[in-house]
Amino acid sequence: MMETIVPTYVLSNGVEIPKVGFGTWQTPDGKVAVQAVKDALEAGYRHIDTAQIYGNEESVGQAIQESEVERSEIFLTTKLWNDHHSYKGVMDSFDESLDKLKTDYVDLFLIHWPNPKALRDRWEETNAETWRAMEELYRAKKVRAIGVSNFRPHHLEALAKTADINPMVDQLFINPSDMEPDTVDYCNSLDILVEAYSPLGTGKIFQVPELKELAEKYQRSVAQLVLRWSLQHGFLPLPKSVHRDRIRENIQLFDFAIEPDDMKTIDGLKGCAGSAKDPDQRDF
Repeated sequence: MMETIVPTYVLSNGVEIPKVGFGTWQTPDGKVAVQAVKDALEAGYRHIDTAQIYGNEESVGQAIQESEVERSEIFLTTKLWNDHHSYKGVMDSFDESLDKLKTDYVDLFLIHWPNPKALRDRWEETNAETWRAMEELYRAKKVRAIGVSNFRPHHLEALAKTADINPMVDQLFINPSDMEPDTVDYCNSLDILVEAYSPLGTGKIFQVPELKELAEKYQRSVAQLVLRWSLQHGFLPLPKSVHRDRIRENIQLFDFAIEPDDMKTIDGLKGCAGSAKDPDQRDF
């Protein structure tokens, strides 16, 4: 099968980012993760998303090395975990991530959560210090873009008080069940690209009758329909799978379009498969 060519978005700093990424959350370290990432690269994905807390950076790095795709052709993201919210924490953990990923730069580095439980009384101050370190990595060209994840407007406003560089990305829980409209509108107003993690919900989305019906209409899978919906809203979905056939299927999104009325139907499915958790109340 021919690999799919994925078009790109352009971030606020001019860096191109493939419009679909391959997610690796809950993909176990070792053979499973290595094979999944290799299958994704073979299928045409050129954007791989991992995080320090996923525990699989080494497998992602190994898969990239073992693949036939040049590192320069791959857009690689990792995320800073909650216990590294400090200048030193960023620098030390970033070096560790580079070692695990077997690379000397990362394309996108994100702050994973805005308000870790241990820092709840001083999250704004620690985010400012953390972001200063991220900006330094960016200026040193160790990362090509910097951003955040799970940040709501008040977190972004707080960051802006001391930031020299605006986040280029905000990675959010987005699917037809929760479109996080307030945060999306705020990001759009600042030219912050919205990436959609859990773009297929938590599996519940596959049981929604309206989506099954529309998938039949377009002769696509429910996953393809929902990922296409995400793209037509200008989001960047990060589907995750460890099954080769689904990995391939989830990237075949660029040869059909959803009609406006059907987009509205999908928009109206709020609450069908869970919603984003409040980052200020997370227990970690």
